[in-house]
This record gives sequence, structure tokens and C-alpha cells, in this order.
Amino acid sequence: MVRNKKVRVALDAMGGDFAPEEIVKGAILAAQENDVEVILTGPGDILERELAKYKFSPNLPIRCVEANEVIKENESPALAVRRKPNSSIAVAAKLVKSGEADALVGAGYTGAVAVSAVQYIGMVEGIERPAIAGTLGSFAPNIVIMDLGVNVDCKPHHLLTFAIAGRIFAEKLLNIPNPKVGLLNVGAEEGKGNEVVREAYTLLKNSGLNFIGNIEGGDILSGRANVIVCDGFVGNVLLKFYESIGDHALEYVKRKFKKYPPLGAIANLSFNRLFPVSKISHQGEEEGGILWGVNGIVRIAHGSSKASHIAHAVANAKKAFQVDIVGCLKSELARFKKESKL
Repeated sequence: MVRNKKVRVALDAMGGDFAPEEIVKGAILAAQENDVEVILTGPGDILERELAKYKFSPNLPIRCVEANEVIKENESPALAVRRKPNSSIAVAAKLVKSGEADALVGAGYTGAVAVSAVQYIGMVEGIERPAIAGTLGSFAPNIVIMDLGVNVDCKPHHLLTFAIAGRIFAEKLLNIPNPKVGLLNVGAEEGKGNEVVREAYTLLKNSGLNFIGNIEGGDILSGRANVIVCDGFVGNVLLKFYESIGDHALEYVKRKFKKYPPLGAIANLSFNRLFPVSKISHQGEEEGGILWGVNGIVRIAHGSSKASHIAHAVANAKKAFQVDIVGCLKSELARFKKESKL
């Protein structure tokens, strides 16, 4: 564990739906509340103008690093990162690579964050593809999903590396000892699923992980598995569907109450305050996740993040650095390779 050091987090100030306003505000909150140094990357004049809106101690550990280009969501990530080496996300990644920052937080286009991280920070030896790990918030705060959207096509051994990373996430960040690992599938039996999933089942069964076998969609929120492994196509569909449930449930309840006017009037006044259904299935402060497999700490925040979410993401990145998740992953991969399990 890394101690006795103020963790330095590079924050892409231009990434996200509400950048740079909410990103800069979140940086200030993080520096004030989390004993962390925040390095904002973006056009200097814009950052200074945003910072000038707030009154805070001149000793607050926030500084700016010039980055005069921005990657937009409609751009191809690979091409944009290559064509814009001075983009705010690329500069933030370079700070981690050079050792000037200990972690990176970005709320911009996920593809651009991932490509920048891979290109400028590099991959951990033994990992071919990065993956996003995150929790499902209110209903399932102690369940890790791997992968939430980076890899839409996977090979069996990729799913094994996701499981290894997921176990470290659960142990180090969620404090779950010996977490149970489940493989998301269309049935519980060992022979179920497509060829990739069936082969991954064998690898996981022989891995030495606390593998409990296949789990079905109905088991996801039950807590039967602490780490749920799937490819990014399935994981992202699952995540987006899950995030939509609360809003649709609230609308359904309101439609039903309209049939009973007195109750409907009460519902319109009190539902959002007393029973915020629409927020239950939203990840809230947990939105986004750690990008695993990169040779550094990279925390991807949700594109719609507001200041409090950014501050939380910075705090999460700080913790990930302090518990040395990258070092733990390297050690585990080396052990698996030595035992010829990977």
C-alpha cells in the first residue's frame, strides 16, 4: 500500500457533458475534501477563467497544465488520439506515464480515454485488452461487473483476465474477502452458452479463483456472485438497461396513480422527495469505473457527471493508487503465468 504521499490526480477538464464548469468545480471539491492534488488539463485561459469563479485558499493543491486540443465524441478515438497529441485527455495520460501524476480521471468519450491510456500509459504485461469494472450502485453495491463496455469481442482467456482483475477490485476496493466469481450465461449448466463462454468456463474452473460457475440474468442482483464476468457487449447492454429501470418504474407508478386523482396529487408532490425510484438503479457517485489492464490508475467517470461525481471519482482514483491495484494485478498475473493457468 502506498502511504505518506499526497496523491496527484490528472483530471481531463474538457471531457464530459458539463465540462469544463462541473469538472473544475469537482476538482475544487476533491482538493478540499480528499487531501489530493488535482492537475487540470485543458486550455489555460479557459481553466483560469473557470477557477476564478470560486473563492478558495491559494494553498489549495490545484494546478493547470496546458492542453490546447479537445477530442469530441463524434471523432474516431484511435484517429483522434493520434491526430491530437495535445488533447486534454492525451496530456493527462502523459502525466501519468511520466510520473508527474499518480492517476487519471476522465469523464469524456470513453473510447478516447481508453485509447489515450493504452497509447500513452501502456498495458500491463499479460493483459491484451483493457476492461472497465464497476458496480451497479444502490441495488448491488457489492457486485463488480467486468467488462462494462470496452471489449465487444473476447476470447476465453480475456474473460479469465477479467475475472482476475475483478477479484482484485472486490478485495481491495470493496473489502470483500475471497470474492465469489460467476460467469454470466444463458443457463447455469456447465455446457451452456456459446463457444467462448464454454471455454472460459473451463479456464475459470481450473483457475483457483473462488469460481461458483455460471449465473443467469436473474442472479445478477442476488449477491450470489461478487464478481460477474462477461464481454463488453453484454456488460454494456446490461448496464444501460439497469440504469433505465428506475425512470421507467417511476413513470409506470405515476400512470397508475393518475387513475386515482387524490393519490395522484400526493404522488406528484412527494414521489421524487420521499421515494426517488428513478435514482435507485442509477449508479450515482459510482458511475463509471476503473479501466483495468492499463499500467496505471485510470478512472473513467460518466459523461453526465456533475461536480460531486467528479470529486468522488478523484477520491476513488486516489484509493486505487493507495492500495496499489496495478501492482496487485501484476503479481496475480505473474502467479497465474507461473502456474500455467494463463
